Amino acid sequence: MRKMLIVLALPLALGLGGCVKTVASVVKAPFQAAGQVVDWTTTSQDEADRNYGRKMRKKEAREGRERRDYEKRCRKDPQSCQGYDGYQAAVDQ
Repeated sequence: MRKMLIVLALPLALGLGGCVKTVASVVKAPFQAAGQVVDWTTTSQDEADRNYGRKMRKKEAREGRERRDYEKRCRKDPQSCQGYDGYQAAVDQ
């Protein structure tokens, strides 16, 4: 009799295992969605550092181009050179 009860209860227990997992995932879903929204709307320190580095590299590249152009003009006409007063990456404009 006990074997019969175990044989009948086993499929029922296995079937409920899936339901428990489903219920758990449904309960966790709003919290996971809220966490994802927070991740999308905030900037981590790594992201901020990466963005700042990218911005500074662009500024330094611009300064390098402008300084090369200035030096080229000075080689052609040294009398007109008074010192570089163009764009400087370290000074935010």
